[in-house]
Amino acid sequence: MKLISAVLLLSSAIGFAQTPTPATPPPATLAIMPAPSGLPALIPMPREVKITGSLPLTAGVHIEAITDAENKFTVQDLTTALEERGVHTTSSIGDGVVTVALLSTTSPAAQADLKSAGLTFSPEMETEGYVLLCSGKHITIIAASKVGLFYGAQTLKQLIETKDGKPVLNTATIRDWPAMKFRGIDDDLSRGPVPTLEYQKRQIRTVAAYKINVYSPYFESNFAYASDPLVGLPDGAMTPADARELVAYAAKYHVIIIPEQEGFGHIHHIMLWEQYSKLAETPYGNVLAPGQPGSLDAINSWFSQLAAVFPAPYLHIGADETFDLGLGQTKADVDARGLDAVYLDFITNIHNRLLPLHRRLLFWGDIAVHSPELIKKLPPDMIHDMVAVPWRYGVQTEGFDKDIKPFTDAGMETWVAPGVSNWSRVWPDNNTALLNIQGFTRDGQRLGAVGQLNTVWDDDGEGLFEMNWYGVLFGAAAAWQPGESSIPQFEQSFGQVFHGDTSGKINQAQLELMAAHSLLSDVAKVGDGNDSLFWVDPWSPQGQLIAAKIRPVLHDLRMHSERAISLIAEARDSENLREVGPLKAMDMGARRMDFIGLKFELADQMVLDYQTAFNEQHQREKRSEVGHMLSVIDSTNGYCQDIRDSYSLTRDLYEQVWLSENRPYWLHNVLALYDQSTQLWLSRIDKLNTIKRQWATTHTIPPASEIGLPSELATIPTVK
Repeated sequence: MKLISAVLLLSSAIGFAQTPTPATPPPATLAIMPAPSGLPALIPMPREVKITGSLPLTAGVHIEAITDAENKFTVQDLTTALEERGVHTTSSIGDGVVTVALLSTTSPAAQADLKSAGLTFSPEMETEGYVLLCSGKHITIIAASKVGLFYGAQTLKQLIETKDGKPVLNTATIRDWPAMKFRGIDDDLSRGPVPTLEYQKRQIRTVAAYKINVYSPYFESNFAYASDPLVGLPDGAMTPADARELVAYAAKYHVIIIPEQEGFGHIHHIMLWEQYSKLAETPYGNVLAPGQPGSLDAINSWFSQLAAVFPAPYLHIGADETFDLGLGQTKADVDARGLDAVYLDFITNIHNRLLPLHRRLLFWGDIAVHSPELIKKLPPDMIHDMVAVPWRYGVQTEGFDKDIKPFTDAGMETWVAPGVSNWSRVWPDNNTALLNIQGFTRDGQRLGAVGQLNTVWDDDGEGLFEMNWYGVLFGAAAAWQPGESSIPQFEQSFGQVFHGDTSGKINQAQLELMAAHSLLSDVAKVGDGNDSLFWVDPWSPQGQLIAAKIRPVLHDLRMHSERAISLIAEARDSENLREVGPLKAMDMGARRMDFIGLKFELADQMVLDYQTAFNEQHQREKRSEVGHMLSVIDSTNGYCQDIRDSYSLTRDLYEQVWLSENRPYWLHNVLALYDQSTQLWLSRIDKLNTIKRQWATTHTIPPASEIGLPSELATIPTVK
């Protein structure tokens, strides 16, 4: 509290805007909520910032010479970004040229600039903090470390925007440092999509620009272990050579890579091998049996190989959701001593077995929810050595203390793990994601958590990382900024900062998709807009139940989705737009959301039309109308063809986005769903063509049930 008070006093004295921390409910309307006045579009928002004016950059930028390699890379990275924003760099200083200097706090020039500005470089800023100053046409970035200079340069990039077609620098005085030491992203590589090495490099470049410093690839059976060739899947596994190259690449961006190999549960694909079957808790299950000596041998083998190629001081052993434990080989032990005792014993054994690797072990904090009292019973060396990562992905109105306190109270290093709510969804549920990230990170900071590991999961195998940048960047903001990060500030800043869109259209498109999600989750109560709504056959019994629930919101669902499509298209026509790939993914997500509405609307209409045609088939005066209704259902522009065409189009769009980031591995599992759905409607088109021919010759048609069509619109069952 003393530190916060000191910062507030300093902010008041020099007129800086302190990062706001108001509680923010989900947006009730589509209007972007007002951001705190006077704050620029920056992600993360600096701890102390004051915009002082603007400078034209048409004459170019001169970056003062740097001699050491790390700072040379920062200059190179800044130069590349300037060129991408239409700003040329020059080796000479001429009229109108803006100069940029990167200075160590120990240099006389830096000390003089700080004194002139009335600023101090306090101890908490030493590791990653920086000061950014603007005096006339001269910009100075001051830091005690090379990473601080790098982060100052990332903020400088965001201060550049395009006005009237020309690049302009918003000048500012900034004093900034992170609230949390570790700010990371956990990326699921094991449930479908496996990124290419080039895309992982892009991920590193991008997250580093928003001051994320941890990338954690999640492995179940997707790392190619030399001594365990059965584990790594062909063309679907990261290799040791990939790892070494990515580690070296990430180091330049001050990002450490912490591999996560599930070392207890979630290893079903390994347990399928006969060689490993004796280690499974249940036959071909998901969990290693703690009582089997070979279990620790396998863990030691995997993590020893990971440690050889990932030099970071941390390894992540997973150990979450061990649902099979006690159902098979360890049942007697669990019955005698209790599930949590057996679980903690095995975690202890893993810790002891991996001690020679000299790494701190992260593990998922499931145990805090079930038996928080057991945490303090861990041996002191485990309390010291291990890092608990409690995870929670929903909105907790009562806060997240119960997930965090068992670990922090025990004195264990703790990182919180919110999520971007992308799993099994047509488009991420950012309504949930923003509030989850905001609240969990806020409570983590208050209770002493030193890190945040924001999570991306691909449970259904369909997840595309390009869809997730909204949640990823808000996670970056929440972990860097102190206290409760402002959702309105982020919503107003995202489009400009990430995409270079000053029109506000991308921000508005994001809100349209959030509103569409709200209709599905808050009104229809049918699964949070997840992928099952996209794939379900609307004529099936399940589809009819869903149709009855979702029917009232279909119009508004489609209107929000279609506004998003239009706004994205308009924004993509803008000059100097960046990150076009995620916009393609966003467009596809909006189209898939719209198709959910279209499919159920057309399915309803076909039920009504066919039943009308069936009822009127024997009325001679209605023959023309009956023929027309059958043609509306099935013809060149028939409803069946519309559904077929939508699946075909989204299949192509999906494949394009997938291949822009991922290896071909697993893609056909998803495309097969598109093909299956397309084939379903092709078969119905064939049946309806037969019925149309029957109508033409006999003027009779069969009951709807004979072609799998419901005879009436489903209604919500009455609960007695």
